[in-house]
Amino acid sequence: MGKPKKRTSPRKTGTRRSHLVLKLARKVNATSPVKIRTTKRESAKV
Repeated sequence: MGKPKKRTSPRKTGTRRSHLVLKLARKVNATSPVKIRTTKRESAKV
């Protein structure tokens, strides 16, 4: 998956790269049969 670039001011929550990747990963997990790891808590085996 291509990663979006960081903006110039790195420490605002919404501009951090991992935050954007998480958003994409959740979008994919909602539709695709292939699941992507998001957070430890979210994608833990039950």
